[in-house]
Amino acid sequence: MKPLAERMRPTTLDGYIGQEHLVGQEGVLRRMLESGRISSFILWGPPGVGKTTLAQIIAHTLETPFYTLSAVTSGVKEVREVIDRAKGGRFFDQKSPILFIDEIHRFSKSQQDSLLGAVEQGVVTLIGATTENPSFEVIRPLLSRCAVYVLKPLGKEDLLSLALRAIQTDVELKRKHIELKETQALLRFSGGDARKLLNIIELVTETGAENEHIEITDELVAQRLQQNPLAYDKGGEMHYDIISAFIKSVRGSDPDAAVYWLARMIEGGEDPEFIARRLVILAAEDIGLANPNALLLANAAFDTVHKIGWPEARIVLSEATVYLATSPKSNSAYLAVDQALSYVRSTGNAPVPLYLRNAPTGLMKELGYGDGYKYAHDFEGHFVDQHYLPEGINERFWHPQENAHETKMAERMRQLWGDRFKD
Repeated sequence: MKPLAERMRPTTLDGYIGQEHLVGQEGVLRRMLESGRISSFILWGPPGVGKTTLAQIIAHTLETPFYTLSAVTSGVKEVREVIDRAKGGRFFDQKSPILFIDEIHRFSKSQQDSLLGAVEQGVVTLIGATTENPSFEVIRPLLSRCAVYVLKPLGKEDLLSLALRAIQTDVELKRKHIELKETQALLRFSGGDARKLLNIIELVTETGAENEHIEITDELVAQRLQQNPLAYDKGGEMHYDIISAFIKSVRGSDPDAAVYWLARMIEGGEDPEFIARRLVILAAEDIGLANPNALLLANAAFDTVHKIGWPEARIVLSEATVYLATSPKSNSAYLAVDQALSYVRSTGNAPVPLYLRNAPTGLMKELGYGDGYKYAHDFEGHFVDQHYLPEGINERFWHPQENAHETKMAERMRQLWGDRFKD
């Protein structure tokens, strides 16, 4: 028998729960479907919010051939085979077949390159699904040919609506007379993930006999999940709750907790490169200038994991995890760039001072580009007091934090700039 999550998968937009900004009456995807034509796009959002379901609904509604590939199991060869089948099965002005690629962020550059021609020529309409930011994980030429639509975690009302629909309409659940008495634990453990929600309901009701009255309570949900800690995540989806605990443990300088959550991810079948990417981000965001070597080590760990894979990757990930967890912490660089971005967005494009501009042509030199620029290496200590921000701007963005490395950096800045770095 199919799992409950599969049995409850809707086939029309009217049966689809959530993502009103995309599929509501004024939603872009609904309007696209009503027009009968869609262009290639990527669905970006956490697990269990309806990315695959949405792709299938679109194909069903448009009555167009639907091909699906998983980035985990498919290579360039499989991509080309599907594209050849799509070419061979298309007649005259028939709509382009839909090629759905789940976890497209796991496709290598060469795999993504193999899609470009077919997408550009309209041989297939690409729908990609990803839990990762496509700006970082999808090659620019492919990204430029696709719109990106963001899917949000399901809210409380959406989840409760789905739970009630399952209890009231699913053939198997209807036989058990289930009462949803308490919902706090159900909502908390599902974390905005429809698949988790349905898997939990299936887990807590699976031992009930036909016609038996079952009350779903917070205590029952917590009890069953403690007995079966991974049962609610049967599909091996990325454990956002666990990666969150992992990140917070490294940030909190607790190597034991960090290694524990690392082990949970490894045992749960997590993608090692997903973990390694998080370590690189942690090194830059949370350790930063307090220990610049952390970013070098994290990046080396990512490269090594990419080369060797499981099972030896566990050792590399553990080494990087312990190193990052025991390193001093600073988020000054992270705060500095965010503060600068906020300032730029609020003040607009201030002109670059003429003396800081490049002057590659004679005309530019005549216009004063580069005039008055002081070349730092011509001065004692390779430093000269010169204003490098746009005229009228004197903001401080980087504020050193209390650790040995940044203390030295701050002292050097005070020696060079005086009162500007007094704090």
